[in-house]
Amino acid sequence: MPVLRISKEELKQRLEIGDASAPLILDVRLKYPYEHSGVKLPGAVRLATDAVDSTQLPRDRELVAYDSDPDEVTSSHVAAELIRRGYRVAVLKGGIAEWMGANFPVEAKDSARPTAPAPGALKA
Repeated sequence: MPVLRISKEELKQRLEIGDASAPLILDVRLKYPYEHSGVKLPGAVRLATDAVDSTQLPRDRELVAYDSDPDEVTSSHVAAELIRRGYRVAVLKGGIAEWMGANFPVEAKDSARPTAPAPGALKA
């Protein structure tokens, strides 16, 4: 299934408008690249590749998926599956690497904060 691509410049421009027509950004990076990065595209929502079947996304907004692969392999696969389910989806050309390479804005990811071990848990 052919998947529409969107350039980083076009996406940035559409996000800067900031109105209801701005697409919802989906971060669909694989687990390792996602967990080992501290940033994401502005306003991006995490969608794990194994959660596509159970996700509830807005059907009245365009979606744009991105990953960490410059060939958009993962995001293309996720986008194709979402298109089959009736969503309007495009893929960011070049993924997050091209976005960051252009010095476009990113934001810090919410990261899980480690919890302190229970008292006595570390004793041998």
